[in-house]
Amino acid sequence: MFKKILALSATMVSIVCMLAMPTNAEEASDRYFDALVKVTAKIPSEARTSSTLGAEREGTGVVLDNDGLVVTAGYIILEANSVSIKTSTGIEVSAKVVAYDDATGLGVIRAIQPLNVRPLELGDSRELQQKQRVLVAAHGGIDNAIGAYIVDRRDYAGYWEYLLNDAIFTWPPSPLFGGAALINNKGKLVGIGSLLVPNAVEEEGSVVPGNMFIPIDSLKAVLGDLIAEGRSFNRTRPWLGLYSEMVRGRLFVARVAKNGPAWVAGIRTGDMVLGVAGKPVTNLKDFYQTIWALGDPGVEVPLLVLRGNEPMKTTITSMDRYEWLQLKPTF
Repeated sequence: MFKKILALSATMVSIVCMLAMPTNAEEASDRYFDALVKVTAKIPSEARTSSTLGAEREGTGVVLDNDGLVVTAGYIILEANSVSIKTSTGIEVSAKVVAYDDATGLGVIRAIQPLNVRPLELGDSRELQQKQRVLVAAHGGIDNAIGAYIVDRRDYAGYWEYLLNDAIFTWPPSPLFGGAALINNKGKLVGIGSLLVPNAVEEEGSVVPGNMFIPIDSLKAVLGDLIAEGRSFNRTRPWLGLYSEMVRGRLFVARVAKNGPAWVAGIRTGDMVLGVAGKPVTNLKDFYQTIWALGDPGVEVPLLVLRGNEPMKTTITSMDRYEWLQLKPTF
């Protein structure tokens, strides 16, 4: 499949994919692009994520209902104290952060007034299959949309203690990925853009860049909770504040959240994690799942760490990441 996909140019993929859309450009705009809005967020300089994600962020949001409910990539609005929405017609309104969901990586906001645009209907992300044509669309209209293919469905483990089941990977890559809408050939929303990744395709010893999308079914499962309580009722995972990466089959600490649980326990950048709770570390996914299986936030997490030539045992007292983040009402 990899070789067949690369045989097509990005332009040809766009043309083929657009055949599933209305032939009238104005009708296409009404059906798809008016529901895509620009989301701009300002984050206080003292926020935990301002130094890594920036104090000013922007991306795409997708309108979900007639009362201005919008879903976007969570990192865009994480710890924001000011959020605004701009529609395709240039109308700009303030918005309130409804929720950030740490498990899925999604964020939900609501405009302070109706946006007067037709919402995008939710589809079924479980139906997506490899080689299926889709549309990747960001705010700004048809110029910011590209045709793409589904090239993989697999679990994605992120270095920031994140694990997304059955993530969606597309090719060719879009640079406007943050919060972008993944739209199927029925014109329904099936994913929310999260990352530009170097390995959307991993096949025959080669890797090909693309985009990673959060399946919209992940939002369906928690949306009621997020609207009602600002977070999911699902079990909260213990958090270490340890940012790690696999290098040649070894897990190295790339960064430690200052004054977070791992920092307090003495873990530092450059340490190699050999084991957790008596189990050897083989990959990020297993590492996270072993930690989360130990219990709720506050549980003790025993690690075997190599620093230089000296293996050492240490125990990290985990915490709830929501308590670490500085989540404030936006108005």
